[in-house]
Amino acid sequence: MVSKLMASNKLGTVGIVRPTTRIGGYDDLIRMLPEGVSVIPLHLGIRRGTLDELKTALEQYEDKVAELAQAGVDVINPSGAPPFMVLGYDGERKLIADWQEKYKVPIFTSGSSNVDALHALKVKRFVGTSYFRGDINKTYAKYFVDAGFDVLDMAGMDVDFEKVPELTSQQVYDFVRGAFLANPAAEAIYMLGPAWRALDIIETLEHDLGVPVLHAIPAQCWDIQRHLHIRQPVTGFGRLAAEMPQ
Repeated sequence: MVSKLMASNKLGTVGIVRPTTRIGGYDDLIRMLPEGVSVIPLHLGIRRGTLDELKTALEQYEDKVAELAQAGVDVINPSGAPPFMVLGYDGERKLIADWQEKYKVPIFTSGSSNVDALHALKVKRFVGTSYFRGDINKTYAKYFVDAGFDVLDMAGMDVDFEKVPELTSQQVYDFVRGAFLANPAAEAIYMLGPAWRALDIIETLEHDLGVPVLHAIPAQCWDIQRHLHIRQPVTGFGRLAAEMPQ
């Protein structure tokens, strides 16, 4: 149980509901956030990343959202795009609105961050990449199509869910670059999920391919700052974090 916050900090407190106990992406986020932003993380136990598992996760998310609201955080981020994308764009929007009304705290998901970040980067047409196999990538693509984007492809990498953090940056670079070269009309590249440890290739991809790259961790940093009404750019992780567009 999260204890009630006794005092506010300098810039605010965000409560994050994380879908897994993987530590890599979370550690990267903490390093990127400005000093003075406090984070309270809670965890779910998603292990397989399968459609049935994602569909049953939302009730677990709400339990954690309620816990963070009771603790008195300034904003809540139920993170992990797939469970909410499976719900669908309109379903996610309704769920966020219902939770905000119920718990009286601003709430944003990874999905809503991605949509807002693409708008901030003035992107309409993009190619997506994920570390999920098969038809679930069509569900992820439909989420963005329903949000008003032109999704040229949502390419899924052929890798076991639990093995994703073991991929090298070069392996991820090669896969993402290949997806873009197959869809050169894309105005941006979207990398779904924080599990691939590849923050070091974002600027390289942007330089080599000439388009912005949206990765989960810089997008989360950007949207936490936006919801806490601060703007402290972070260099080395691509345009979104470096420019902090409104």
